[in-house]
Amino acid sequence: MATVPLSSAAGRWIMISAIMASAMAFIDGTALNVVLPSIQKSMHASGTDLFWILNAYLLMLAALMLIGGSLGDRLGRKRVFVAGILIFIAGSAACGIAGDVTLLILFRMLQGIGGALMIPGSLSLISSSIHEKERGKAIGTWSAFTTVVTIGGPVLGGALADAGYWRYIFFINVPIGIVAVLILWRKVNESIDDTQDKTLDFAGAFSIAAGLAAVTFGFLRIPDTGFNNWQVYLSLSLGILLLIIFIIIERRSPHPMMPLSLFKNMTFSGANLLTFFLYAGLSAGMLFLSLNLVQVQGYDQLQSGLTFLPFTILMVLVARFAGTLADKYGPRLLLTIGPAIAGTGLLLLSFIKQTPGPSAYFTTFFPGIVVFGLGMSFTVAPLTATVMGAVSDHYSGTASGINNALSRIAGVFANAIFGAMAVLFFAGFLQKELPALSLKEQDRKEVVQQTAELGNARPPAVLNEEESKKVRQLYHDSFIDAYGKIMRISGILGFLGALMAVLFVRNSAVATSKPD
Repeated sequence: MATVPLSSAAGRWIMISAIMASAMAFIDGTALNVVLPSIQKSMHASGTDLFWILNAYLLMLAALMLIGGSLGDRLGRKRVFVAGILIFIAGSAACGIAGDVTLLILFRMLQGIGGALMIPGSLSLISSSIHEKERGKAIGTWSAFTTVVTIGGPVLGGALADAGYWRYIFFINVPIGIVAVLILWRKVNESIDDTQDKTLDFAGAFSIAAGLAAVTFGFLRIPDTGFNNWQVYLSLSLGILLLIIFIIIERRSPHPMMPLSLFKNMTFSGANLLTFFLYAGLSAGMLFLSLNLVQVQGYDQLQSGLTFLPFTILMVLVARFAGTLADKYGPRLLLTIGPAIAGTGLLLLSFIKQTPGPSAYFTTFFPGIVVFGLGMSFTVAPLTATVMGAVSDHYSGTASGINNALSRIAGVFANAIFGAMAVLFFAGFLQKELPALSLKEQDRKEVVQQTAELGNARPPAVLNEEESKKVRQLYHDSFIDAYGKIMRISGILGFLGALMAVLFVRNSAVATSKPD
C-alpha cells in the first residue's frame, strides 16, 4: 500500500483522526482515577466496586484488543476503527446516564469493546499509511498529543467532580467521537492487507477473554474472602488454564489473532515485556497516587488533577523529540534510561508520608512526578515505534493490538493484584497498631471491617469524638503504609522494564528485521 508524508494533507488528517479517537479511550483511564471518590459517594460504591469500575473497561480492552488489531488487518483498518469509535461513544453515553454501580460496570464493558477496536486501529493506520522514515516522528506526535489529553484528563475530571458533574467525563467523548468519524469518512482512505487470511480466531478471542476475566475476578475476591477461599482458587486456576489454552490455540491455529512467530524477534518480545512491566507500575502508581492525594492528603479532586501538569508539560516537550531520536539513533538507549528514570520517580513518590496538604506540593509530590514524567516521556514514542518497526507492515494492526493489549493486561493485573495487596498491607498495619487504642472488642472488629475501603474507611458511628479521631488517623497511617509499599513495587517494575531493553532490544532489529 502507498504511504504518504507526515506533512501532507492526507498525513495530517490521519494524525488528527487517530489522535482524537485514541485520546477518548485514554482520557477515561486517567480522569476516572480522579473522579472515583465522587462516584463512590454518589453511587454508594464499595472499594471493590471501584476496582471493578476500572477493571471492567480495562478487561475488555485487554481481552479483545488482539482481535481488534487482527480485524483491522483483515477487514480494513479504517472500517474497524470507525466501528470501534461508534461503539465507544455509545458506551460513554450509557455510562453517563447509568443509575447504579452495576449498570456503570456493564456500560464500562461496552466502552472497552469499542476501545479494543479503536486503539489498535489508530496506530495501525499511522504505521501502514505514513512514510517509513517519518513513522517514529508520527508515533511520537501521536504519543505526545494523546498523552497531553490523557494526563490533562485528571484536571478536567477534578474540576467536573468538584462541581458535581462527574458524569460529563463520559458525555464529553460523544462530540469528539462524532468529529473523528466524520474526518475518517471524508478525508482518510481505507487501508487493508489483501494478502491476509480473512478467517477470525474466535476460539482464541474467547479463551483469552474468559481467562483474563477469571484471573481478575479471583484477585478481586481476595480482599473480601481472603486468599484461602474456594472462589479464589477456582477462579485463578480456571483463568490460568484458559490462558494456557489460548497459547496452545494460537500455536496451532492457521489464522491466529496473536501469531507466535512474531515473538521469534527478540526485540519485539523484549519491547512487549518492557511494556508489561512498565505499564503495570504506571497503572498501580497513578491509581494509588490519586487515591492518596484525595482520600488522605486533603487535596480536592481538581487539585489532584493539577498535580499531573508537570507530566503533561514534559510529554509535550520531550515525546516527539524522543521519537525523532529513536528514528535517528535507534531506540535501545532511550528504552533503557526511560523506564529506569520512571521507576526512580515512583520510588521517590513512595517515601512521602502524611503532608500538610496542597501547600506542600512542591516539596513533596512535585519532584517525584517530574522524574516519573521525564522517564515516561523518553519511553512512550520509542517503545511504540520499536513494536511497530520490528514487524512487517501487514502485521501492523496485529502488532499494535498485541502491545496495547499487554499494556491493558498489565493495568488489569496491577489494579486487581495490587488492589488486593493494598488491602492486605492496610489490614496488617491496622491490626498491628490497633491494640494501642483503648477500644472495646466489638468496636475493634467494626474498625477492622472497614479495611476494604482503604483511604475511604470511616470510623464506626458508635465511637466517641476522641476515639473517632484516633481511628481516622490510624486509617490514614495504614493507607500511607500500604501506598508506600505499592509505589515501591511499582518502581521496581519500572527497573525491570529497563532490564528488558538491555537484554532484548537491538537497534538493528527495528531497522532491518521484519519477519513475516
